[in-house]
Amino acid sequence: MQLHQLQPIHKRKQRKRVGRGGKRGTYSGRGVKGQNARAGRKFKPAIRELIKRYPKLRGYRFKVQNANLKSQNAIVNLDILEKNFETGQIVSPQTLLEKKLIRKIKGAVPKIKILGDGKIIKSLTIENCLVSKQAKEKIEAAHGSTK
Repeated sequence: MQLHQLQPIHKRKQRKRVGRGGKRGTYSGRGVKGQNARAGRKFKPAIRELIKRYPKLRGYRFKVQNANLKSQNAIVNLDILEKNFETGQIVSPQTLLEKKLIRKIKGAVPKIKILGDGKIIKSLTIENCLVSKQAKEKIEAAHGSTK
């Protein structure tokens, strides 16, 4: 089934056409004179000021936001590695994903940045991850290594 083949299952409601004679009487429920009584009446929008603020560029809603321009790094702190890994294990994006410490971003495994928040005692091997200067010092102090 395609979009042009879809049809509603109920009948369309006919709009009420007033001011064409019949039982409604002189003014046909439109009141007396004024903009509301005329055919083809148009109101200025009540939210005119709001509408004027919209950008005039086409498709402005779909532009890339500033937050998306930054590189999509997943951040992991040392204390999380300390809790979830055993001594001598390898820490890589794949192992972090398996332990559900990170999640995929738009279907792809993100880049990992390891920050030096917390203590680490276990010696771990860090592979394919960005490591901050402080984190690197703490990992090497615990006899771990970064590749």
